[in-house]
Amino acid sequence: MHTNHHVFMDVTDVACLGEKATVAVTVQLPLPDALPANPVICFAKPGAGYSRRYFTEDLPGPAKGAQAAWHVAQGWIFVSVDSLGVGEGSQHAPDRLDYPTVTAANHAAETEIVRRLAEGTLVPGLPKVLDPVRIGIGQSMGGSLTIAQQGQYHSYDGIAVLGYSAVWTNPSAPSGRTTPAMPWRARDRNGPPLNAALLGSASQPDMDAMLVMMGWNFHHDNVDPTIVAADIAPLKRHFSREAEYAALPWHSLTTPGAVVSQCTTPGVVASEAAAVRVPVLCAMGDRDSVPDPRGEVRAYLSAPSVDLFICPDTAHMHNFGGKRVLFWERIALFADWVRAWKEAGR
Repeated sequence: MHTNHHVFMDVTDVACLGEKATVAVTVQLPLPDALPANPVICFAKPGAGYSRRYFTEDLPGPAKGAQAAWHVAQGWIFVSVDSLGVGEGSQHAPDRLDYPTVTAANHAAETEIVRRLAEGTLVPGLPKVLDPVRIGIGQSMGGSLTIAQQGQYHSYDGIAVLGYSAVWTNPSAPSGRTTPAMPWRARDRNGPPLNAALLGSASQPDMDAMLVMMGWNFHHDNVDPTIVAADIAPLKRHFSREAEYAALPWHSLTTPGAVVSQCTTPGVVASEAAAVRVPVLCAMGDRDSVPDPRGEVRAYLSAPSVDLFICPDTAHMHNFGGKRVLFWERIALFADWVRAWKEAGR
């Protein structure tokens, strides 16, 4: 059993956008008598085109269960985050929602959640949570935001980066197909892609072929094709602004535009990754957007440990897959290691 609490965190002062800014979170907790003395508090960020419901919904697929509920059943406090420009987070001009703005807002919102939990004021009747193990996880674009936030603010005791590469994130393609070329954009300036010449010379698939390829990358063969088609429908809007689609509950119709445009650029969060000083888990499916899984270790130059997990029969959208529980179990084992590392005095 667990309880759900939807909280809208005012981050106007730190976002510096000249207008009200709000991060939306869902906090899921065990019942008070099931809360451990020093629980894990997990802050989870979804990928581009998805909302925090990616973690809170029992997504369709060959397995059952929602990730947040599964972890809460283990005694965790699970906080699913809609960043600025995502889901129920406040909406702003997309090009203003860059890494510094979005990560500053998320750090402020999460710090306030931790403070309220420590004071016992977040939820009536919940005991004070004074010495939690803070875990940050992020899937795809959310992984890049987790890396950036940890490198800048050191918000967590450990981070799990799911389906995102700190070196180079790029969709995989079926055998015999060419991997699509993604635009590379600098964080410090606008303008044409850094790889404009490559994009101009590359043979790019048409929209239908691109959707088939992205569906293959997002979902493994164990996911029903009708589910795949419904889930990737928003990509039509990405490739063709005139395309219409039916949004599902876990979709986000909006994204933090600057982050999305930059997050597939090689090394876009390399400096922050190198500055991470806590344990890291790099977890992904065996069909994912990490071209060189075993090369990820080199990105985290300051981390005391970097674990790698490649989940079998799993594609980029891990929480739809038949091995979703195995994926969550690996994250839980990582949190146990982070607790041990923290208690040893790191």
